[in-house]
Amino acid sequence: MITSQQMRAARALLGIDQRQLAELAQLSLPTIQRMESSDGQVRGVIDTLVKVIGALENGGIELIGENASSIGIGRGVRLRENVDGKSANKVGSILFDQAKSEADAG
Repeated sequence: MITSQQMRAARALLGIDQRQLAELAQLSLPTIQRMESSDGQVRGVIDTLVKVIGALENGGIELIGENASSIGIGRGVRLRENVDGKSANKVGSILFDQAKSEADAG
């Protein structure tokens, strides 16, 4: 239905924090925190999942399922697989590498 990674990415695209998503979905902040801290697909009460998905979609987010095509227009983000069909584990980003180096140093 939705993964924790999709939730975090959707919030980032909308420029909102967990508290704002909780308000938009009419849920508590701890509920959003629990959902986003799960590994992989978010599990929970269907009504809760529907509220989160509805809030994100009302904000303009199109959630794309695995191997599904997108019917929307505009910008978006999708996790790319390598030639072996596996998700890339290493993040190849100058900003990520810089932040990691600073965190490791401090």
